[in-house]
Amino acid sequence: MLRGLITLMLWLLSGCTSLLPRVQSESSPFLSFDQASAAIDALVPMKSTVSALVQLGIDPVKQPNTNILTHADIVRRFLPSQLLKREDLDPGIIACLEARDACRGWEINAERVLRARTGSFWTDFTNFSRRTETTGWRFNALVLLLDDVVVYRAWGGQPSLHELEVRTNPLGPLQDIGPSLLTSH
Repeated sequence: MLRGLITLMLWLLSGCTSLLPRVQSESSPFLSFDQASAAIDALVPMKSTVSALVQLGIDPVKQPNTNILTHADIVRRFLPSQLLKREDLDPGIIACLEARDACRGWEINAERVLRARTGSFWTDFTNFSRRTETTGWRFNALVLLLDDVVVYRAWGGQPSLHELEVRTNPLGPLQDIGPSLLTSH
């Protein structure tokens, strides 16, 4: 009995991070940033078709966070300005702009992000210190289609995401009492 109580106390006093919250966000059929970029790179402008996109796992109907762009959306993105001249645009973009309503685009936003609270369970639980680590990747791509043929593709994003947030409250669980007393009057 005493041995069991000591084991329980040691377990409770250890920094049991498995009891801390974790949040995982997945909005992609791709398992990695490299897999997503390889899928976009596999598209050959003026040759690849919508069926090739679907075979690569890129389908706005099935893939969350994919925006279907109208011709007007594309014009707003690539409208020549003083800084960007028509001759600076990719030939696929020019063809798409000239095609008007036959042109559409897909803006793909994919990510796999894990937010995990790490550190000591007790300092987190008692609100003295909370440490949150965010890891993963974010990917975005633009594919322009003219009559179901890819005329332009580009991608970017964050291949490796790592953020650390440490929040320290010297008063622990009492830290938020002061502001709540002042605003309750």
